[in-house]
Amino acid sequence: MIPTLSTPALVLHTTAYSETSVIAKIFTRQLGVRSYILKGVRKGGSRTKQNLLQPLSYLDLVVYNNPKTSINYLKEVAPHKGIPQSLATARVDEMSRHAMRFFMTELLYKTLREEEPMPDLFDYVVSMAHSQSATVNGQSPILFMLSVSRHLGIEPLDNYCSREPLFDMLSGRFQYAGEQTLDPSTSQLLHYYLQHLHDGTPAPVATLAQRTELINRLLEYFQMHLSEFRNFKSHEILHTVLQ
Repeated sequence: MIPTLSTPALVLHTTAYSETSVIAKIFTRQLGVRSYILKGVRKGGSRTKQNLLQPLSYLDLVVYNNPKTSINYLKEVAPHKGIPQSLATARVDEMSRHAMRFFMTELLYKTLREEEPMPDLFDYVVSMAHSQSATVNGQSPILFMLSVSRHLGIEPLDNYCSREPLFDMLSGRFQYAGEQTLDPSTSQLLHYYLQHLHDGTPAPVATLAQRTELINRLLEYFQMHLSEFRNFKSHEILHTVLQ
């Protein structure tokens, strides 16, 4: 008999499977990223509604946990207690929150592999995506990317100083010169954001153009250091709403 396990989870991606089912890639707190078949969810009258499977929907699952297969079945699916599932709330900044949620989902989907659990990262994502007090603004994508990079073990080293003022994309640290370094202003802005994350210093003031440049360079940095990170798209939406 296949054992079952209960775990909170976040939806990352779904793909149609047969005429009525889907395969969902899900970030679970207990098991890390896993793929599950949801039988009959696309069929009329299904007890499991497809609106539960929106990007970063916060769920409580009971899953079959067979370590011998890469895809298991879900036994039970329910909204996490106390968390509103609808993306269409009455918040004034809902468009920005919606765009940020898609950005977070795509970043996690393209960086997390099916390996060990990452409960600290899971809790951080929940706090960003589902806390009513979480603020979404033009700095949110940068701070989220840097936080995720820490959990993935590729966080830029903040050794910025007057003798090493340029961030080198390949080595992941600041240095005096190099073939793949950021320009001086973007390097300094990255340093200020790292300071804000590590020491709680005030977040830097930056223009939309400066933030956009840093986001684009950080996406290149992820691509350099994560072999399967390709074709990222949702940041283009962010540029139009997080001004």
